[in-house]
Amino acid sequence: MFDQMISYLSKNQDFLLNSAVNLLIALVIFYIGRWLALGAARLVSKALLLRKVDRAVVSFLSSIVYAGALIAVALIALSHLGIQTTSFIAILGAAGLAIALALQGSLSNFASGVLIIIFRPFKAGDMVDVAGISGVVERIDIFQTIFKTGDNKKIIVPNSQITGGPIINYSAEPRRRIDLVIGISYDSDLRLAKQILHDILSNDPRVLKDPAAVVAVSALADSAVQLVVRPWVQAADYWPVYWDILEKVKLDFDQQGIEIPFPQMSLHMKKEVKE
Repeated sequence: MFDQMISYLSKNQDFLLNSAVNLLIALVIFYIGRWLALGAARLVSKALLLRKVDRAVVSFLSSIVYAGALIAVALIALSHLGIQTTSFIAILGAAGLAIALALQGSLSNFASGVLIIIFRPFKAGDMVDVAGISGVVERIDIFQTIFKTGDNKKIIVPNSQITGGPIINYSAEPRRRIDLVIGISYDSDLRLAKQILHDILSNDPRVLKDPAAVVAVSALADSAVQLVVRPWVQAADYWPVYWDILEKVKLDFDQQGIEIPFPQMSLHMKKEVKE
């Protein structure tokens, strides 16, 4: 028995030596690759944390990076041992495709959630208009974002619907411009009306001096001279100032005899005289 083993080893010495060397190299490749995979996962984690991404998202993404890199390293090591990895790659591809098809909606929402958290088009507390919904962002989750409307309704929107359309963030800038169109009749004093509007804006401490407010004639319409009123305010004061200006304009115009016309239609009836 011992003689047979010695004979087998002597005959296959080169093959066994090559196999041992290849096994050693494969182990080194796997060890170094595992170390590189850990480094890549940590690098991704640090980069995301610097962007103030949620830690749960960071942990999940870094785990995905590590698992993907480790699978690639394992396939390289097995290939160096002479094992055909084509079948393994095909199985992994088929399994990945099946999972992706089964979880298509969830994966789309997850990817959109990651994009929202990384690029931060809005944050919690912002007033936004997305997916046909206007409200304040209450919370951003991986698969969905929760909004609260002005009438205190909670609306849960899948993240894929948010990134698939335009996003209007009313809180992104500290200042906003109010755009009003005020109509006065052609019989009213235009200069007096403009002076009243300027006084209303200058007497409101919430209206910013820089940029300066604009009061100008925008159109000579069918039944009114249209004036644009464009003051700048802090974003938090937008709606209170908007409503107060409209109320003040009505009261002051009534007091000063400036008429705000309403749409009218004149009918002219022609009577035919029969002979």
